[in-house]
Amino acid sequence: MQEVWFALGLTLFAGMATGIGSAIAFLAKRTNYRFLSVATGFSAGVMLYVSFVEIFYKGVSALTVTYGDYWGHWVNAGSFFGGILLIGLIDNLIPAAENPHETHSETETAPLHNLAAPFPSFSVDGNAVAGEHDHSLKHAKLMRMGLFTALAIGIHNFPEGLATFLAALQDPKLGIAIAIAIALHNIPEGISVSVPIFYATGNRKKAFFYSVLSGLAEPVGAIVAYLLLRLFVGGDTGAIPSQVMGILFGGVAGIMVYISLDELLPTSRAYGKGHDSLFGLMGGMLVMALSLLLMK
Repeated sequence: MQEVWFALGLTLFAGMATGIGSAIAFLAKRTNYRFLSVATGFSAGVMLYVSFVEIFYKGVSALTVTYGDYWGHWVNAGSFFGGILLIGLIDNLIPAAENPHETHSETETAPLHNLAAPFPSFSVDGNAVAGEHDHSLKHAKLMRMGLFTALAIGIHNFPEGLATFLAALQDPKLGIAIAIAIALHNIPEGISVSVPIFYATGNRKKAFFYSVLSGLAEPVGAIVAYLLLRLFVGGDTGAIPSQVMGILFGGVAGIMVYISLDELLPTSRAYGKGHDSLFGLMGGMLVMALSLLLMK
């Protein structure tokens, strides 16, 4: 049971990083976007390396024991692309303006940490300003937008919590690395989350509260997934069969690759200048590689 609590603690740590991002948005006089670019690129590097080098092969090892060498690889590959399909469907069901992974301009974030900053004009002659999201909805629609955004955030973070929890449950050292990567990813996400909520409610405290609440979706997702697994496949002992863990690892690898390529790298490039995102990406891969070698 101790390993379960440890895995849950890591998942909670990763999820609560959205609150750090929101605090940066509200308290920092000026957001250091180049740091966020490198940090987000670093997170992508960690996720990509650990997904292909470690998690994917953990899935293969578990599945070949049950299904044999040939079919084990087929099931693992299917699980990998199934994970990509799952997170892709979730991502495409959420409109861009409410998507917490969408990058917001510095003009949009200025009123969050500067009370004197003017609210930006989101349209010119009725047309949206290029590169900015329309947060100028009429009052009647503001709370509906805010509540929908909160739901969207939770849906996005649910599979991330599952990925962190399963990795930590199987291999605590690997779980620490993934939790750090997810936490780094959640910091800029917390900034992005605060923007639509702030314009939806006009209340800084509510925006911060919802960004922290969005991070709680990760440990909640982990708990729900773990309880369902124990209930349906745990048997009398509650132990999760190796083939089920193998399928889950394949899916987790797919989810993390999708998050890295579709969300982290574009966000990193949007925040940074020059090769900031590439430096972060290579640094994340190098640190992850050294960590895995030292843990052997």
